[in-house]
Amino acid sequence: MIRITTPFTAASTAAEVVAGIDLSGRRAVVTGGSSGIGAETARALAGAGAEVTLAVRDPAAGDRVAQDIIAGTGNKQVQVAPLDLADQASVAAFAAAWQGPLHILVNNAGIMGVPLTRTPDGWELHFATNHLGHFALTTALHPALAAAGDARVVSVSSSQHRLSPVVFDDLHFERRPYDAHAAYGQSKTANALFAVEADRRWAADGITVNAVMPGVVRTNLMRHVDRELLAQFEASGSPALPWKTAEQGAATSVLLAASPLLAGVGGRYFEDCNEAEPLHPDNLHGGVAAYALDPGQAARLWQLSTELLA
Repeated sequence: MIRITTPFTAASTAAEVVAGIDLSGRRAVVTGGSSGIGAETARALAGAGAEVTLAVRDPAAGDRVAQDIIAGTGNKQVQVAPLDLADQASVAAFAAAWQGPLHILVNNAGIMGVPLTRTPDGWELHFATNHLGHFALTTALHPALAAAGDARVVSVSSSQHRLSPVVFDDLHFERRPYDAHAAYGQSKTANALFAVEADRRWAADGITVNAVMPGVVRTNLMRHVDRELLAQFEASGSPALPWKTAEQGAATSVLLAASPLLAGVGGRYFEDCNEAEPLHPDNLHGGVAAYALDPGQAARLWQLSTELLA
């Protein structure tokens, strides 16, 4: 399979990758659209003419961002809807309320580095929010995506997927010591595997699904990360943390969501606006682990997720 590249780079912004693209008449949902990369993703899509719904846990924060996007783009088709990915009733309510086709779904929201927390179902919170919440949302919205005829789904993963594969025999840290970084990494591997299996299942419906690594951006996602540790990395100029602005962080998601360059492309993992290369020791901050794209693991995760949500 030939690696896909584009004219864009790690330095490209969301506005640059969508320049000249007309998304009028297309409808998009961005989860976690009230701050950071999600807000910039929504801004770029709205700027290109799409009707955008910010699916957010805090509707008041979402309203502030929506008004800012409307003021900045002149596109009044920016709405806000409540969505708590850790609450399956909230996910079901959002999907049930959606009417008509859906052309773009950016599964952007997430949590990172939280202490051990379990949902009422007993699920570890990273896995429940980052993977199961988006899995339930996307599968529930499948009819709307299929109705679009050429829908695109973007599953936001992370380079931190390299910290852990999906540990099928102890997903929720019931028998192994809890490690917040491993929990986050496992959930991000799950995001990548979801793209592999969803694309396989849904390509015939005209739906393409890809995973993206947005880059390292200082957003609300970082609120549980040790501040001194981040400061040390920055002071050292560590190549392991090549910081991006939120506008640069949103670029890869927007590229996959909107660019004609990626029409018909699915089941892949992108970073810095290009398909990622396989993980190798010389690449300190990029690349994708083989287990995150493994079709067998992807199919197993889909089946397990379906059973958990049943």
